[in-house]
Amino acid sequence: MKGRTRALALVLLFVCSTTLAGCTDGATEGSSADTTTEEQKLLPEWQVGDQWLYTFITPQFGEDSARLVVAEIDEDEGVYNVGISSRTEAQRHAVINHNPFLGRMTIDGLSVYENGEPQSVFSFPWAVGDSWTFTLFGQEWSASTDSINNGNARVSATSAEGHELSYTFSGSKEFMESFVWRDGDGVRQLRMDLNAARSGYSGDVFFYRAGDLLDSLYEENDQELYDTFLDEGHSSEGDWNTLVWYLDVEISQGGSGSLSMKDHAGASPLTRAWGSGATEPGTIGTIPSNTGEYSLTVTVRGPGSFVHLRVAGALVFQWTL
Repeated sequence: MKGRTRALALVLLFVCSTTLAGCTDGATEGSSADTTTEEQKLLPEWQVGDQWLYTFITPQFGEDSARLVVAEIDEDEGVYNVGISSRTEAQRHAVINHNPFLGRMTIDGLSVYENGEPQSVFSFPWAVGDSWTFTLFGQEWSASTDSINNGNARVSATSAEGHELSYTFSGSKEFMESFVWRDGDGVRQLRMDLNAARSGYSGDVFFYRAGDLLDSLYEENDQELYDTFLDEGHSSEGDWNTLVWYLDVEISQGGSGSLSMKDHAGASPLTRAWGSGATEPGTIGTIPSNTGEYSLTVTVRGPGSFVHLRVAGALVFQWTL
């Protein structure tokens, strides 16, 4: 009996040793070796029609999906022109600036533009421990490559104001796998998740190259509020093709509100009136650009009531691929 017990124990010991052998060489159950190739660490070369379907999540607009598309390659300027398959998303970017990867991106580094200057969000060729700085969302970022695994380079970045970025660049899909921006209060301002990467896009692609004209928050006040802004056109390209506006409104119970915008010719391209308990969260629209001064008359009544209005001038680009 003791012999049989000893034999069984030896069998169990052999089985356990075989099962756990992977632990002795540093592997863990379910893990696999890093398959990153040297090519996946390098700067990719895009072609017209390359496309990436993303889910975008923002506090203002919730969840939406659209495709970023390489619409044009300008060799003389050294840039890719990246558009989006949704006109509405293009307008949102114009007035909220929530998608930095729309518009021009440099061919030599996939740098994005902020205030007319290219910003190195990515660091090619990818190498763990690399660190660099760039400007995005009005923040100065200090970034570093934390890890590279299976072709994915993971980056974290922080700003002096406590904002945080975390994003992953996929070497096999040649663009971001994910991107998250949190502000200084820890509130997530943008999340992008890649659903599919393909080539050969067919259809319309949009980009609104914009400049901010107004960003004002009007709160409860017993008096009419007056404001103005100036439409001078783009600094180098002439008149804007259109103006894009954004409204975020909340009127308390028993309160009321109104908004009237007039251009210098006396036309009223935007008027609104809100009653007790009304809300208008994250509405987007366009009005004609009429170079000159615009005037605003706003009323906001009721504790906690507010009207947030943003206006941007935009040059409209559209491609059909």
